[in-house]
Amino acid sequence: MYFKLIPPQLKLVQNEIFFKRLVRQVRIAILQHKLNVMYAIVHLAAECYPIAKVGGLGDVVGALPKYLERAKYKSCVIMPRYNTKWNADHPSVSVFEGNFGNENYNVSFHVVKPVNSGLDYDVYFIDIPYLLFREGVYGYEDDHLRFLFFQQAALYWMLSWQEKPVVLHCHDYHTGLVSFMMNHCYDFMVLAGTKTVFTIHNGLYAGSFPHAEARFIPHFPRQANGLLDWNNQICPLATGIKCSNKVTTVSEGYLDELKYDVNEFNWLYNEYAFKSKGIVNGIDTEVWNPATDSYLQVLLKSKLANFKLKSKEAICSNFGLNPTLPLVVFIGRLNVEKGGEIFVPAIGEFVHQNKEMNFFILGSGAGYIEDQIRHISEVFPLHIKNYIGYNEALAHQLYAASDFLVMPSLVEPCGLNQLYALRYGSLPIVRATGGLKDTVIDIGDEGGYGFRFNEASVSDVVMSLYRALDLYKNTKRLNEIRNRAVALDFSWDLAVKKYIEIYQI
Repeated sequence: MYFKLIPPQLKLVQNEIFFKRLVRQVRIAILQHKLNVMYAIVHLAAECYPIAKVGGLGDVVGALPKYLERAKYKSCVIMPRYNTKWNADHPSVSVFEGNFGNENYNVSFHVVKPVNSGLDYDVYFIDIPYLLFREGVYGYEDDHLRFLFFQQAALYWMLSWQEKPVVLHCHDYHTGLVSFMMNHCYDFMVLAGTKTVFTIHNGLYAGSFPHAEARFIPHFPRQANGLLDWNNQICPLATGIKCSNKVTTVSEGYLDELKYDVNEFNWLYNEYAFKSKGIVNGIDTEVWNPATDSYLQVLLKSKLANFKLKSKEAICSNFGLNPTLPLVVFIGRLNVEKGGEIFVPAIGEFVHQNKEMNFFILGSGAGYIEDQIRHISEVFPLHIKNYIGYNEALAHQLYAASDFLVMPSLVEPCGLNQLYALRYGSLPIVRATGGLKDTVIDIGDEGGYGFRFNEASVSDVVMSLYRALDLYKNTKRLNEIRNRAVALDFSWDLAVKKYIEIYQI
């Protein structure tokens, strides 16, 4: 058992005097390891590329501290230790061990650090065997306890630091209770002066769980309970918004949508708008560089048009597609949120009408969408190919080979795929929502370099594909827009300056 429940009959806290005595005795056993490095910014997150990545959160946490370090802000990442290939390939050493709890539970943990991570910043893992050390990042019935105990272990470890961090940057609901516990749980009062920034990468996930589970939170005054509550549950997303010093989203457009579109947190986003800001994510231009990308069979060394043609020829040769036709790709999760339910029938309708385009779908997700993709690939084998799953090398190659990338998202807080595509000269076809609206200018407007449509409908996707086909046939204009696209700067060098401004709190 990964933590010990203490039965009600053994509860020791019976009165105010004993409770205060319990609070004074911080119940944590340590190796007396004293961290002698001062971190200005500490990131707490469930994901970090290349260690563990499910979506854009992993990309951001993997890149932002790297660019903060270059800006002379000493940074590190604290995350759960999962049973991933990366961890298997990178031995770690224990730097701290302890246990924590109250009259209801007891949890033992280690903090481990890779001997040689190969990263440009320090990363530490909270290791709670049988709780965090699993192959998946999410999707378990006890996720609320997994991330609750992860947050507590990180804070208990910080109590031993000689120098406390200046800012704790908490990412998504998995770390949404950090600011509350620092400022209201008696055990962590010494950390109360540390400022917190809470970034919402995807507001669809709130992490709510019943109030009865508050017994697994270190003791706090009863009057603070309202800060945990939303819709009669403990809601880490809402708590992070209420308690953090600053709140950010990953684009201005997404922040506006959270405030004005119908969702259960409308009131909350508007109430705390005074401390909220949208910052478009950057991309790591060293990882995503068509001139040096080790995943590519062809590198961008001279003319962009030659790079695109040779890259497409390589992909088409491997998968049996005609390289003289434009190639449209979809890369990402196959679910409703990403537009999977409209994209698949749109492809089928377009190919049924017109055989002048090829399509490649790379991703995984809802089983019924995967089945639909396999079906249309069998119906139109000369024009539609798929790879169900995720393949990092193939993703890079598809960005290089494709003429267009389609993102018909119903919700897109920022989106990174369109930024990767632009870097490789693939023009994005996007629904005008969230970060897609902020980062893609339609070719019909001055300085445009992509295609935008408004409605999440099959007909809007099909119409946009016809617009893209018309552009492809105009080779001169296509090359002009491609060259404009690759010259855009969506690097972290720009985004990190905005985060540094946020940290000045």
